[in-house]
Amino acid sequence: MEKLRKVLTGQDDEEQGLVTQVLDASTLSFGTRVRWFAICFVAGVVCSILGTALLWLPQGIKLFAVFYTLGNIVALASTCFLVGPVKQLKSMFDPKRLIATVVMLLCLILTLCSVFWWDKKRFAAVLFCILQFLAMTWYSLSYIPFARDAVTKCFTSCLA
Repeated sequence: MEKLRKVLTGQDDEEQGLVTQVLDASTLSFGTRVRWFAICFVAGVVCSILGTALLWLPQGIKLFAVFYTLGNIVALASTCFLVGPVKQLKSMFDPKRLIATVVMLLCLILTLCSVFWWDKKRFAAVLFCILQFLAMTWYSLSYIPFARDAVTKCFTSCLA
């Protein structure tokens, strides 16, 4: 019946873009969005903490890198529930966040490459996880007005 109504009113599915169709099909209430955001964010944090705990096992460097990276990805993806995936991707690659996003994604990839294909696994994995944390922090600060400026001024005053 819905298709008949669209044809009669002159609305075709082809007029709507694929993104619009997906967003219309997956409309969630605000409460549901907040709940799933919280669930995914907490799951991401738990994965990162679990990964850090696994680092201290004798051969836990691979598990550490995988769980820590997975935790960061899940925590980052949790914001898709609040603003939607398309808007999240657009804001991630906004010019003021572009460098932080690229560094963060590069560190995610390099962390996994370091434990699976490189020789100096432990040092490189820990280094890239630290860089992941710093890039994710800098990226997150870009959403708070004047937060990056405040952090920059704080560090320059400490170093001067």
